[in-house]
Amino acid sequence: MSKDVYEYAVIRVVPRIERGEQINVGVLLYCQPRDYLCARVELDAVRLRALDPDADAEGVRRALGAYELACGEEAGPLAGESLGGRFRWLTAPRSTIVQTGPVHAGLTTDPGTELTRLFDVLVRL
Repeated sequence: MSKDVYEYAVIRVVPRIERGEQINVGVLLYCQPRDYLCARVELDAVRLRALDPDADAEGVRRALGAYELACGEEAGPLAGESLGGRFRWLTAPRSTIVQTGPVHAGLTTDPGTELTRLFDVLVRL
């Protein structure tokens, strides 16, 4: 089976922008040849509160849910955008608590399996 190029970015939470400390909370993966865009997120509230005891974990969870929504069939405000357009919008630099890191690329035969692998390596402890 041939391998296709994919792009991914780590979704991270920076609870206090001025300190620059962050935790990885998800992965966003786009594979144009496979028409695939998916985000997988998981917030560890204990780790979040270790960086900022006053952090609004529920607010962060809602913000993270927007990544998953934007990748789905009912993509909310991004519904009219192509998958590539959604990926570019989601990975655009932001100065907010929830943001993505730089975009990286790789090769895969199965984007869903690759998303799980990246999530396990980059997000889970």
